[in-house]
Amino acid sequence: QVQLVESGGGLVQAGGSLRLSCAASGRTFSSYAMGWFRQAPGKEREFVATISRSGGYTDYADSVKGRFTISRDNAKNTVYLQMNSLKPEDTAVYYCAASVRSYGSKWSRDFPYWGQGTQVTVSS
Repeated sequence: QVQLVESGGGLVQAGGSLRLSCAASGRTFSSYAMGWFRQAPGKEREFVATISRSGGYTDYADSVKGRFTISRDNAKNTVYLQMNSLKPEDTAVYYCAASVRSYGSKWSRDFPYWGQGTQVTVSS
């Protein structure tokens, strides 16, 4: 089992940047592929990005491709989401999640472990 704690959310103006972090504890971090998802008020949770166990494979939602970057540091048991050129429509609670799959996934059902979320608000 793994425990996940997100940080780095906040209020930023459109066009600005934020970096989210997700610290993992428990079982070996490198055993898990990781993902970031988000949920805006009144909307379903949606996929943002995923990264493989080694960090060699990444995938992104079309809405964030070219603006967001997922990375991980297995020595620090941490996964990151660098968010640039933020837009008001990026406003949501952002969750990190862990999967036993090797290459990650776009589907929340493949992630049994979740953090508590961190709020990101982008003002226009």
